[in-house]
Amino acid sequence: MRSVVISGTGLFTPTHIITNDELVAAFNSYADAHNDRHKGAIERGEIAAVPHSSSEFIEKASGIKRRYVMVKDGILDPERMMPIIPRRDENDQSFSAGMAVAAAKEAIERAGKQPADIDLVLCGASTSERPWPAVAVEIQAILGCSGYAFDMTVACSTATFAISTAMDALLSGSARCALVVNPEFASPQINYRDRDSHFIFGDVATACILELEETSTATHRFRITDRQLKTYFSNNIRTSVNFLTKAEPDITLERFFERDQFFAQQGRKVFKELLPLIYTLIDGQLQKERIDIGEIKRLWLHQANINMNLFVIRHLLGRDAGTAEAPVVLDEYANTASAGSIIAFHKYHDDLASGDKGIICSFGAGYSIGSLIVEKV
Repeated sequence: MRSVVISGTGLFTPTHIITNDELVAAFNSYADAHNDRHKGAIERGEIAAVPHSSSEFIEKASGIKRRYVMVKDGILDPERMMPIIPRRDENDQSFSAGMAVAAAKEAIERAGKQPADIDLVLCGASTSERPWPAVAVEIQAILGCSGYAFDMTVACSTATFAISTAMDALLSGSARCALVVNPEFASPQINYRDRDSHFIFGDVATACILELEETSTATHRFRITDRQLKTYFSNNIRTSVNFLTKAEPDITLERFFERDQFFAQQGRKVFKELLPLIYTLIDGQLQKERIDIGEIKRLWLHQANINMNLFVIRHLLGRDAGTAEAPVVLDEYANTASAGSIIAFHKYHDDLASGDKGIICSFGAGYSIGSLIVEKV
């Protein structure tokens, strides 16, 4: 029976860093100005005052200490609270494609391939600069890949779902070598005026090369031995802005900033509802494959919230785990949506020995859960 391997991974990290302290200073300046401007309405109880944020609050709530961003200008300006990104000409390379290509080049090199060897490009991310032409086709053209390419999204589970989709193409014979890229240009979607979410996301891009095991010559190859994908509809993680927003009768720029958000979540509900779905799926997957959790050497989990990860780990292992067993990149990169578990896999897999097993698991809006059991070849 033919098997599919991940034969190379790549990572692109932006050069700009924003620490919690920087973010908090900007937010608190905005909050003070807002509260002073609306002092009368606040005193009359018509609107609530905007409370201060703090680095301690952010780290306790999420585990995040800093994040990388493509564009830092404007984010820390209390009068703007948004990156300054001039519109690119239609003939200029998109941000997402540039990020993806940088990560893809590393993955291609690690896999010992050439761009011409790749005949399927899947670009999967939680957000996209445009719906058409597909960013994947742009990436395909820049790299010089053959075959076909398309975009897809399943929010924070897009990477694992895209890997599964690439597997289907490889096993069916419609592709020989696939590139899965996850350019998460997430920072522009953040409402930096919202205390509960102004710190969550960072920018990054990851890439994976997938091919049949028989064609792979890479040093570090991981056979995908099982995959489980599951979705459940929920509005608890949601975007409330789309192309219809500008057509609403009462739309104003101020209302857009105050009410509409590209990212909104009801965190307590997500924690309560999603966590049981995650460990139930993984428990069932291990049972189906007759694998004891003790055989799993590494857990590369979605990097959204440290408290969620700790809860899942404790359920699966019956104990806490160190970073050697369950690597954490959340503190450095923040939530990078679909790229999070792939960052962890990319940075922490070279030390595993042949036969060692691990789980790459993503989860998020949808709800969506993708879990891959991999084994070092």
